[in-house]
Amino acid sequence: MATLRDRKKLKLDTNFKQIILWISLVLIVIFFLVPIIWQVLTSVKLNEDISAIPTIYFPTRFTFRHYLELFERRPFLLYIFNSALVSIISTILCLTLGSPAAYALTRLKLPGENVILAGILIVTLFPYVLLFLGLLEIVKAVGLGNNYLALIIPYTAINLPLTILVMRSFFQQLPKDLEDAAKIDGYKIIPMLIEILLPMTLPALVTTGILTFIFAWNEYIFALTFITRDTMKTIPVATAQLGGSTLWDIPYGSIAAATILGTLPLVILVLVFQRRIVQGLTAGAVKG
Repeated sequence: MATLRDRKKLKLDTNFKQIILWISLVLIVIFFLVPIIWQVLTSVKLNEDISAIPTIYFPTRFTFRHYLELFERRPFLLYIFNSALVSIISTILCLTLGSPAAYALTRLKLPGENVILAGILIVTLFPYVLLFLGLLEIVKAVGLGNNYLALIIPYTAINLPLTILVMRSFFQQLPKDLEDAAKIDGYKIIPMLIEILLPMTLPALVTTGILTFIFAWNEYIFALTFITRDTMKTIPVATAQLGGSTLWDIPYGSIAAATILGTLPLVILVLVFQRRIVQGLTAGAVKG
């Protein structure tokens, strides 16, 4: 009897914990989804509903006029192109430069290796905003203002330490026997890195690339200061500078629509590569 009572009590405790867990998960999901849903609803509300008092949370009338205005009043497609160009190039540069550097720090016995790693870690933790004034003087001195390189070079430099640290941790998990076998087969370091090791670290490349891309896509301070030409602005700057029909009019609908359009590529990017992110690091790499 005592055993049966204990089993029932244990079952009740387990069910209670599961209920608490599910309630917590639902509350967390709601907490994160509510601002997103609010932005989506604002982007399709009529201006009268947006400014209505009391607030209309769930509109009965919808419009896509705010999205159309983005392309009619401003060259928004050009802003998307600018953001994509800067983000893609800086991501490619980070992976191209960071992967060999990470491999060298993992396998080669470099003098002062610990000092180099400590320096990389410090740079990673350093607030990039504090670099702003120094970079501004450099951009002015070399004449890079209103040039894509004024964004590509800082984005690459800021994200490169993180790329090196992440890739190094993945290279450390690779079996060294695989590299020895490749060297016996006649592979040099660079071909071995490109043809054998990097395909095995594809999850790390994808994860690091997405982090770098998101940073470059969302960055605002550098893009606001280094680029003043309207046709070269990126999405965050263009969104922040959206104006209404009058000086005191704040176009909440257009800003919400621009926010949704600016976030959508990042969501698609993560959904497309989510399997690569969770993929096994060396699955199928070494077989008998």
